Amino acid sequence: MKFPLLPAGNANMIRGAWDRLSGLPGGKRLFSKAVGNAAPYTGSIDARVLELGHGYAKVLMADRRKVRNLLRCVHAIALANLAEVCGNLAMAYTMPDDARFIVAGLSMSYIKKARGPITAECHCPVPESSATQEYEVLVTLRNSAGEEVSSSVLRTLIGPTPG
Repeated sequence: MKFPLLPAGNANMIRGAWDRLSGLPGGKRLFSKAVGNAAPYTGSIDARVLELGHGYAKVLMADRRKVRNLLRCVHAIALANLAEVCGNLAMAYTMPDDARFIVAGLSMSYIKKARGPITAECHCPVPESSATQEYEVLVTLRNSAGEEVSSSVLRTLIGPTPG
């Protein structure tokens, strides 16, 4: 049995699911949960996708005990996880239907202690084709006061889907 809100065939599943769900009541939450279920480690931070479009993503992570460290601030790895899911969603939504990607590298800069809800925002390049190419995907993480707490660069390799 097929889930009727997901695209069929070789369509971009992330783009199709977001476009179908985001406008429905509870649709963004359902989409966010689906992303977390598809990638369980990503799901461990319980991130919420706020916005998603061509070359753009905005994702929120609540400050909860399970993402904190012993200094009572958000753990560096939880921030890296948030940056990766934000950058990956922006790129996944943006890439052509016949493309796939993998993160080939990740660098993080930790600017200040992260406390409270953290919002990740990504403006990524828009690939014109599925030709093999590496892209730098920049993600900025901010606290509720709008202060930058961390930034990251994902080295993302895009290429054609096999077959």
